[in-house]
Amino acid sequence: MTVCAGSHCMRIRLLSHRDLAAILEIQNSSRQASAWEETDYEQLLGDNQGMVLVAETEGAVPPEILGFAVFHKVGEESELWNLAVAPRHQRRGVAKALFQEARRRLLQAGVAAIFLEVRASNAPALGFYRALGFKTLMRRKRYYQDPSEDALVLSIDLAPPSGN
Repeated sequence: MTVCAGSHCMRIRLLSHRDLAAILEIQNSSRQASAWEETDYEQLLGDNQGMVLVAETEGAVPPEILGFAVFHKVGEESELWNLAVAPRHQRRGVAKALFQEARRRLLQAGVAAIFLEVRASNAPALGFYRALGFKTLMRRKRYYQDPSEDALVLSIDLAPPSGN
């Protein structure tokens, strides 16, 4: 899927093996991203319940990976496990485009809700998720380490409410 945000267009697609080095570089440059190993991403490539989307520049040769989002489906629910955008491409609609494409794909797969955990102090992420429609469900005390911090569990319903 191709999405244009501002003056640049990007293509959203599924992760391939050739993308691993680029997404690890993005992950390592984002202090808020979960610290995963290459093997974690490789495992998801073979998991039919996992979905890793990448955003890349449209029309560039070779294309540049701008960001990625990792989801895992369990029945009618999905969890957002990791999301990061290269620092020089932040605040340009990349994360929003990744989420919108994930939402579309997950709805098609029968998913009704997405859940995630975020550090309670991560105001930019909380603002982003709330702007997408996520609501806070609960607080998990001392969920994160280094430093120890609470997590907020957020969720969003994907399916429109039924008229029953």
